[in-house]
Amino acid sequence: MTARIGVVTFPGSLDDRDTQRAIRVAGAEPVALWHKDKDLKQVDAVVLCGGFSYGDYLRAGAIARFSPVMDTLIDQAKAGLPVLGICNGFQILTEAHLLPGGMLGNDHLHFICRDQKLRVENAGTAWTSDYTAGQEIRIPLKNMDGRYVADRRTLDELEAEGRVAFRYLDMNPNGSLNDIAGITNAAGNVVGLMPHPEHAVEPLIGTGRTDGLPFFTSILKKLVNA
Repeated sequence: MTARIGVVTFPGSLDDRDTQRAIRVAGAEPVALWHKDKDLKQVDAVVLCGGFSYGDYLRAGAIARFSPVMDTLIDQAKAGLPVLGICNGFQILTEAHLLPGGMLGNDHLHFICRDQKLRVENAGTAWTSDYTAGQEIRIPLKNMDGRYVADRRTLDELEAEGRVAFRYLDMNPNGSLNDIAGITNAAGNVVGLMPHPEHAVEPLIGTGRTDGLPFFTSILKKLVNA
C-alpha cells in the first residue's frame, strides 16, 4: 500500500505544488488538503508548506492556526500523526503550540533567499531518520520572519533533550537564537524548520543537490515499516 501524505493549502501558500512533487519523487502519494476542511482524508502524515498564509497579517501563521483543518491536525498530531512544517508551516506549528517558541522578523529586517548550509542535529525523528547526526547539508532558505526565539528555559530544554533538529552553519541568516534552524517535539513526530527541503529533491532544481529528499524518504520508510 502506498503511503499517503497530505499537503495543506492555505490562502497565500506558495510551495504546496513543490511539496507534492517532492513527496511523489520520494515514492509516496501526495494528497491535497484544503484549509477549510476538517477532513484529513485518512492520510498517514501531513506537511504544512511554505508561503505567506493569509498574507502573514497579524503575525506569520497566526491566522492559519485557526483554520478548520488545524482543529483536526492538532488533535491528530498530539495522538502521533507525523507532521512537518516548512517555513510558514513551522510558524504555524509554533502558533498552534505543537512546537515551542515563536518566529519573529529577521534581525536585519530584510527578506532573505539563499542556499543555506545546515547541520543535522537529530536524526531520530520521523522526518530525519535518513540523515545521520552531524551530517552537513545545503538546502534553500527564503523568509522574512525566520528568527526563532524562545525563553531561556525553553532553549535549555530543547538543547538538553536533543530537540534541536537542525542548526545553521557558516552564518546565522536571520538571528535565530542558538543558530536554530529547526526543532522537533518530544515525541519526534512533529518537526518544523525554516529552510525548504522540497526545493532540493532533484539535481535540476534548487541547489542542484538532493539534500532535501531524505525528509520525504524518512517518513516514507517510517510509514511503510510501521
